[in-house]
Amino acid sequence: MIVETINRIKEEIGEEVTLVAVSKTKPVADIETAYQGGQRIFGENKVQELVEKHEALPNDIKWHLIGHLQRNKVKYIAPFVDLIHAVDSMRLLKEINKQAAKNDRIIKVLLQFHIAQEDTKFGFSFEEAKELLNDNEFVEMQNINVVGVMGMATNTENTSQVADEFRTLHNYFQIIKSHYFKFNPDFKEISMGMSGDYKIAVEEGSTMIRVGSTIFGTRNY
Repeated sequence: MIVETINRIKEEIGEEVTLVAVSKTKPVADIETAYQGGQRIFGENKVQELVEKHEALPNDIKWHLIGHLQRNKVKYIAPFVDLIHAVDSMRLLKEINKQAAKNDRIIKVLLQFHIAQEDTKFGFSFEEAKELLNDNEFVEMQNINVVGVMGMATNTENTSQVADEFRTLHNYFQIIKSHYFKFNPDFKEISMGMSGDYKIAVEEGSTMIRVGSTIFGTRNY
């Protein structure tokens, strides 16, 4: 069922949208099943779990850290992580840059925006992001590559509200692209949409969706 579901989602979203299979709390065996079916991009939200799975599974997997990241944990994933989704402060960005330099890497990141009407969600306001992007400290960072934006919509049945929030993120992306990353072809990702709302996200311009429970079933705790 895992592979069938992955293939169905990929057909729905088309080749222009990347599927991140969110494997948090799932056993290695489930990830192996998805891997055998051709899936190579997996998302985890806890650093320790990500490190353990990275060590146990094939090394051509691209691991995405999709959860809130504490600065003191960056060093554990810096040697191998492919993309960090939830960068929500200058202090975190500086730490990623520092640990990337130690590992002689350039780490790809997304700037997380607060688009939901929920205080529990993290992320920059548009003004805070502009402040960061204009900061000389940011401009001088050599070991990070900002490749796009990320956001989570409000957990609500109101689909028009969800669509509005995704549209807001898409607008942020376009303004930031034209003002700060016009000549950076890598700045192209809009990571938005999860199991419950990825179809709306794709309609609103998502280039990357994070789907877990639809693929693997409800979470194991």
